[in-house]
Amino acid sequence: MKQSAERIAPPFPLGSSAHFAGHPELPDYLEKNYWWAYLHPAAVRFFDRPWMVNLILWGNFKRLRDLALAELDTPIDQNVLQIACVYGDFTPRLLTALAPGGTLDVVDVAPIQIDNLRAKLQPDAPVRLHRQDASCLHFPDESFEAVVLFFLLHEQPEAVRRATLAEALRVTRPGGRVIIVDYHQPRRRNPLRYVMAPILKHLEPFAMDLWHNEIGSYLPASRPLSSLTKETCFGSLYQKVVISR
Repeated sequence: MKQSAERIAPPFPLGSSAHFAGHPELPDYLEKNYWWAYLHPAAVRFFDRPWMVNLILWGNFKRLRDLALAELDTPIDQNVLQIACVYGDFTPRLLTALAPGGTLDVVDVAPIQIDNLRAKLQPDAPVRLHRQDASCLHFPDESFEAVVLFFLLHEQPEAVRRATLAEALRVTRPGGRVIIVDYHQPRRRNPLRYVMAPILKHLEPFAMDLWHNEIGSYLPASRPLSSLTKETCFGSLYQKVVISR
């Protein structure tokens, strides 16, 4: 496993908005709207607990995690890109399903999130961590067979969301898949529709976009797709979209 350990990127210095050579600055929308969830050390310690992550998702974290991972055909022998770190055990569980021929790269724009994820992984974990902006990835075209976005798009302004999806498709190989799990507009008879609306409007200023628009509407028209499928769960509060190139 020594070879695997060498694949882990070196630690990044922690900070809120410092710019390091070759690394992007934190986006303004992230610092303004999500400092309380992702950038403050106390927030990371508070939110990255299994019971808290599950509570935020109304007891559905495991179900939603497994919905995403089921699209990767375990054991995973693909080159996989995870765009943005995820609280909870999403990445560790993905790694347990990784076959010897598979690879995992994870990107995040926030140094504190990269450092937090590193702390959850074994020293010899076969993963590469990168500080990159999701809307401007540094990977060559068609680098990955699968790209995963787990509850990221609802946190992004429309222009950033469009750029992130365009980048996800750009780095996906023909025949590969982009796997998205995120919020969706609940059915009218779902009581959480009337609970979640004010919560999201107050805490997640861009999340309601996914209630009113299909994820497919944010995809670039210039890039041909093989297929797009969507399924919803928990009274349609959540959705999984799989885009095949």
